[in-house]
Amino acid sequence: MSRFGKLAWLWLTALVVGVDLWTKHLAVTLVGFRERLEVIPGYLDWTHVYNKGAAFSLFADQPGWQRWFFAVIAIGVSVALVVWLKRLKPNETWLAVALALVLGGALGNLHDRVLLGHVVDFILAHWQDRYYFPAFNLADTAITIGAIMLALDMFIGKKSGDSEK
Repeated sequence: MSRFGKLAWLWLTALVVGVDLWTKHLAVTLVGFRERLEVIPGYLDWTHVYNKGAAFSLFADQPGWQRWFFAVIAIGVSVALVVWLKRLKPNETWLAVALALVLGGALGNLHDRVLLGHVVDFILAHWQDRYYFPAFNLADTAITIGAIMLALDMFIGKKSGDSEK
């Protein structure tokens, strides 16, 4: 095992954070608060909203403790993910990509939560103006893709690993 494991994949984490913060800046700059800018008619809009809670605005109506609670969780998860990346074996690239994506998303939203007091969300997916998914951002997208990759690794990767035993 390499001394640094798969820490080289932190470049992907930095890319996710950079693109996430840049797109949030664009949304805040180009779209008025709670306004919508149609991107794909009937399916996708850009908006400009804040989320003081967790996923799906969980605890957003609370008086403010959630800001620091979720920040501490994000810091703890981020440290754990870096340690995990460092301990990966050379052949665990898929897992490294998944962890780097989750880490980048966690850090992007942590930035907002600590410095702004809320997370900026700007992507609004819907179906013909009837079914709306809660607004989200690229950090959320990276976390979701990374989590799906982790689940696939857990279920599919173990099957191939069984034959090695």
